[in-house]
Amino acid sequence: MGLIHILFFKFGASAPSDIVADICQRLVSLQEKCVSPNTGKPYIKSFKGGKDNSPEGKQGGFTHAFVCEFENDADRYYYLNRDPAHLAFVDSLSTAPPGLIEDLKVLDFAPGIF
Repeated sequence: MGLIHILFFKFGASAPSDIVADICQRLVSLQEKCVSPNTGKPYIKSFKGGKDNSPEGKQGGFTHAFVCEFENDADRYYYLNRDPAHLAFVDSLSTAPPGLIEDLKVLDFAPGIF
């Protein structure tokens, strides 16, 4: 069935575009860098993202969105709590200069479960 993990970033208006692009590229590259401890192979089914371009004006200031798909809850749990590549990425964000990332929201769901 799979699980969808969505991240919404609100980068500050004065955030340098090259630093924002680097963060975004490093995040999406986790699809290849996150490997299963059991198989040694990547376990993220897909990872896509980009800069907001919605004309609706309902973004609430969020500037970028990313959608990550996992096969199951065990893979998501490993990603969130144990995967060294993901944890290193999260740690790198904790040292970001003030104002670079103003807000971050996460929403997960299982397709078709309402």
